[in-house]
Amino acid sequence: MAEASGVNVGSGCEEKGPEELSQESARPGTTISRVKLFDTMVDTFLQKLVAAGSYQRFTDYYKCFYQLQPEMTQRIYDKFVTQLQTSIQEEISEIKAEGNLEAVLNALDAIVEESKDCKEPAWRPSGIPEKDLRSAVMPYFLQQRDALQRRVQKQEAENRQLADAVLAGRRQVEELQLQGQARQQAWQALHREQKELVAVLREPE
Repeated sequence: MAEASGVNVGSGCEEKGPEELSQESARPGTTISRVKLFDTMVDTFLQKLVAAGSYQRFTDYYKCFYQLQPEMTQRIYDKFVTQLQTSIQEEISEIKAEGNLEAVLNALDAIVEESKDCKEPAWRPSGIPEKDLRSAVMPYFLQQRDALQRRVQKQEAENRQLADAVLAGRRQVEELQLQGQARQQAWQALHREQKELVAVLREPE
């Protein structure tokens, strides 16, 4: 009984297993992206799944039908395996899309690459929870304090500008009031002079 030879996994080319990729990534100057490693693990899982449900086991389970229709049994098996692989790949693709897994893995690769240039030793717990918590939280609090200080300084500068504008407005109002009073006094003086002049003109000769 021949095994199913028409069922391909992944892209159809020979894929390296996770162990081979791990060995390759361990070589100097070689880096395997986590997305590629994940895809290879999925392909390896599908290969092992097909191997576990081999055509031999399938025909043993449906022996009577196989004896009557061997070619039909082969086609049914091939279609079943193909649909199973497609269904699993579609579900994994949906999981990757929902969790934004590819972007997360690429970001993790970028973090690892950036850490290679960092010469400072990596952080390790000291064994004292209070000290570890303080060292982890203090930079955040300091950053927040600096941000609040900048915001307060900006608000104070805006308040000073508003206060200066209010004072300038008050001075302008006071100047307008003084001008109005001066004009009123000038008008009153002119009115008095006119009355005096009229009174003089009306005096009998």
